[in-house]
Amino acid sequence: MGPDPSPSRDASTADPTVVAHENGQLAYTEYGDPDGDPVVLFHGTPGSRLLGALFETMAEEQGVRLLAVDRPGYGNSEPWPTRSITDAGTYVSAMLDDADIETATLLAFSGGSPQAIATAATHGGRVDRVKIVSGATPPSVSEDTPTVQQVLATLATRTPSLLGGLLRGQAWLAERLDPEIVVSQYRADEPAEPLSDETAELIKADFLEAISHSRRGTVTELRANAGVWGIDFDQLATPVELRHGGRDTNVPLADARRFASTLPDSDLTVYDDADHLGALLRSVPEIFEKATTRSS
Repeated sequence: MGPDPSPSRDASTADPTVVAHENGQLAYTEYGDPDGDPVVLFHGTPGSRLLGALFETMAEEQGVRLLAVDRPGYGNSEPWPTRSITDAGTYVSAMLDDADIETATLLAFSGGSPQAIATAATHGGRVDRVKIVSGATPPSVSEDTPTVQQVLATLATRTPSLLGGLLRGQAWLAERLDPEIVVSQYRADEPAEPLSDETAELIKADFLEAISHSRRGTVTELRANAGVWGIDFDQLATPVELRHGGRDTNVPLADARRFASTLPDSDLTVYDDADHLGALLRSVPEIFEKATTRSS
């Protein structure tokens, strides 16, 4: 893992901008350089715009204008329980319009992967690049899905109210216990490097923001990600860069390799000793550097 970014802003101060789209209201927060090259951050499932605080100093130093969005049903964004993966471009375009941005790089972590790829496939004119880190994979190539992920997908599909109750209970526990109860969900049993207390607290805050107000975003996406994605990959106008950890226990590397092989134009970078979260911390500095190098 690379150096721990140690967030410089208290996540609780990340007041959102709220924008209307045709199916509700969407919240997002900007980090980094307001005049920099735009990058849209797609959080995990669950997750929130607060994840962007982890990279604020890095974005400012590298000239990146980072827009971190609460997808529908997370944080301060209104639920949209009937949305499909391919609806992502609708709310992303509304946010870009509100921020007066024509095109942006898309950076997706974990369960945000399908939404970023769908945005590029349906609204390719708004997308410069697609960067996927520790990304979820379609069921058609997911042969090694961990048992926990299978159970969550089954609950989201068959008993969504039960899953919502379990998530509510998990939020109650997470709020009262050490951040490790949240961080451990994204790390291998013996991580390559420790996290700072500040980073662990940010990961906890991101998780709580995602599910404390509503669980509908998580339930909706777990159900959608476990089904047919509905993305026409042939419509992707830009290459997809995937970065993955060799020790990822949330999305096994073998599944990521199979997914990369199905995309029309993709490149997979593997960090052998990184886990699910470690791949994100290691890859973002490289991604920001490339986002500000238009000739790359």
